[in-house]
Parts: sequence; structure tokens; C-alpha cells
Amino acid sequence: MQPSEEVTPKRWYHGLTGYHWLVLVVASCGWLFDTMDQWLYVFSRQPALRELLTKQGIEATDANVGYYSGIVQAIFIFGWATGGFLFGIVGDRLGRTRTMAITVLMYAGFTGLSGLARTWEEFALLRFLTGLGVGGEFAAGASLVAEVFPSHARATALGIMQASSAVGNILAGVINLTVAPTFGWRWVFAVGVLPAFLVFVIRLFVKEPERWQQEKERALRENRQLGALSEMWHTPHLRRNLLVGVGFGAVGIVGFWGISTWSPDLLRNILNPENLPELRPDVERKVSIAGIMQNGGAFFGSLFAAWLAQKVGRRVAIGVALSFCLIFAPATFHLTNSFATALVMFPLLGFSMLALLGCYAVYFPEIFPTRLRATGTGFSYNVARYIAAVAPWTFGTLRGAFGIQWAATIISLVFLLGYLILRYAAETKDKPLPE
Repeated sequence: MQPSEEVTPKRWYHGLTGYHWLVLVVASCGWLFDTMDQWLYVFSRQPALRELLTKQGIEATDANVGYYSGIVQAIFIFGWATGGFLFGIVGDRLGRTRTMAITVLMYAGFTGLSGLARTWEEFALLRFLTGLGVGGEFAAGASLVAEVFPSHARATALGIMQASSAVGNILAGVINLTVAPTFGWRWVFAVGVLPAFLVFVIRLFVKEPERWQQEKERALRENRQLGALSEMWHTPHLRRNLLVGVGFGAVGIVGFWGISTWSPDLLRNILNPENLPELRPDVERKVSIAGIMQNGGAFFGSLFAAWLAQKVGRRVAIGVALSFCLIFAPATFHLTNSFATALVMFPLLGFSMLALLGCYAVYFPEIFPTRLRATGTGFSYNVARYIAAVAPWTFGTLRGAFGIQWAATIISLVFLLGYLILRYAAETKDKPLPE
């Protein structure tokens, strides 16, 4: 049984049961392995495309690799957006745990298959299919945690779930550090199939939330459909929340995938500007270490966001996170000129980006009712990627024209849009989940 929503314990973990912790661990692992598979791609993108382009007779210059990397990443984000939209609806209709199981199998399986790509086109197709699973997992997991946890623990639990993404990214760095130098990028992707075993835990031990089960029964009695996007669009306050969510999501995703995931390329260019083969093993080691440091900062950024959201409110927390991103994203790309400076700036970049996404993890499930929670969260967090899909291509184009530092600076201007959206965002602190 969950603690009463009216009780406000002194500690966020007061009154939690073993099942609460099980749900948090499973949901966090689902998102952890999700982001691990994402960052296996981030680390392997450049060497993979260099090899594939060379085999196809395309000169693997820095400009060409950047251009095709932008295309592949845009396709991946397009798949992510599609998966987030479709599986958000599935999550409301089929259930949170079933949807998690399906999406985990998808992103794990297609990540493993990415290591078998023979051309950049095949690589792009497999990244699109991986994106379908990646996009669908978060909305189901976040809805599950939001509905199982009592109000006094909800923000912190969602913050921990989002922070687990940084652990997944760190794990990807460890895999790249240990596997890539000896076995190459294909075996890095092969490791990404292992999270599929999480599905057995989900199916055996995690049940659908009572809130969702009750809403499903009510929908059957009233002959209504769960996850009806049309209802959200035709209800004024839900439509406003949906537009706010999509706007925030676009700002965060443009920032994360349009800027921060290019940090490995930045460091490679600094440490090995001539792309000399004899330097690559040492460079990859340093890139992996810097990536681990970046995601260590991200871990604390998400926890900070959850703490701040609980203390001063969701809107203030989002505003603070936007300020961090606006400052540290361009600063990282301009001030990083060595491995030592990367170890200082990359954690600040990770902290700021995950602070913003951590705010979203708390906020999005709180602005939609149970019958539309996964749909609304999935739509906000992922359909925004249709808008954001152009960011990697834009970064690659700007990088070729102005250099990687100014490409990051120009795209960082998107965080200013977040302040405009913030004016229309409703505050949800200390309010029960909408039914």
C-alpha cells in the first residue's frame, strides 16, 4: 500500500516499501541501459563512419565524417521521436510495464545489430530502428514511477531515474574504454544487446500501477479510449500543457543532441587533428575518460534539479537549468583546448544539460492526467525531436563552415527560447497528480 497522499514526511524515502524500491530500480535500469546504448553510438559514431565511408569509396575527411554523422544522428532522432509518439500512446493503452518490456527489447536488439552494418545507409537504418525503442522507453518508465510513488517522494524518485541516465552514459564510456581499443567499434555495439535480459525482471516482478488499472476499468465502463491524443488537443488546459511540454522538449533535445554529444569529436580533433592512426588508442582512452567525467557531472546535475524542483518549484528549477546551459555549453567548446581542460569543462557541460532534462523528468508526468500521462510525456519528450532532428545536421553544417566551437555557440541560442516558454508553464509543486 502507498502512504497517504496527505502525509508529508520529513524525509522523501519515509514510508516507502520494498516494492517502491523495486520499481525505482527497474525503471532506472531501463533508462540507464537506454542511455548506455545511446552513448555507445556517440562514442562509436566517428570511427564507425570513417570505416564505412572508406569502404564505400568516400573520402573520410573531417568535413565528410561530420556531414554524414549529422545525417545519421538526425535519422536516429527522427526514429526516437516516432517511437516516443507511438509508444507513448501504447503505454497508456497497453500498460506501463508491457511497453517498457517491448521498448527495451527493441533498443537492445537493434543496437547489437548496428555493429553488423556494411554501409552508412544500413548504419542509419539500424539507428532509426534503435531510436524507436529508445524513444518509447522513457515515457513508460516515468509514468510508472510517477504513479507508484507517493507525492512526497515523486520528484526525488523521478530525479533519481533521470540521473541513472548519466550512469548509463558512464557505463558506455567504460565499455568504449575497454572494448574499442582492442576489438573495435563493432564489438562496442555488440555489448549493447545485453540489456535485453532486463525484460525478464520486468515481466516477472513489476505489475501495472493501480492508478492505471483503475483508469483502464473506468474507460471500459464509459467506452472511452486511453491515450486519446484528440482529447488532449481539444481540452484547453491540456493543449497548453502539451505545447509547453513540446516547446521545452525541443529546447532540451536541441541542446543535448545538437551540442553536448559532439564533445567526443571536439576532444578527438584537439588531441589528434591529423587523425594519425598511431595516436588513436591513446586518444580513445582519453575521450572515454572525459566522457565518463562529463556524465559524472550529468548525474549530479539531475539530482540537483530534483532537489531544486522540490525546494523552490518546477518553474524556478527549469529557469536555473536554462541559465546553466546557456553559459556552459558555448564555454565548454571555446575553453577546451587540452585533455586537462576537458576534465574541467565536460563535467560542467554534463551537469547543465542533465539538470534541464532532470527538470523535465519531474515536470512532464505531473501536467497530464493518468489516462494521458504516457501519451503526453512521450509526446512532449519525443515528438519535440521531430523539431530537434535538424540540430545534428545543422551542427555538422555549421561545423564545416565555422568550426566546431562556433557551431556549438550558435546552437546554444536555443536556450533563450526556453525562457519564453517558461512564461506559460503551470507550477505543479505540492499538487497531486491530475486524474
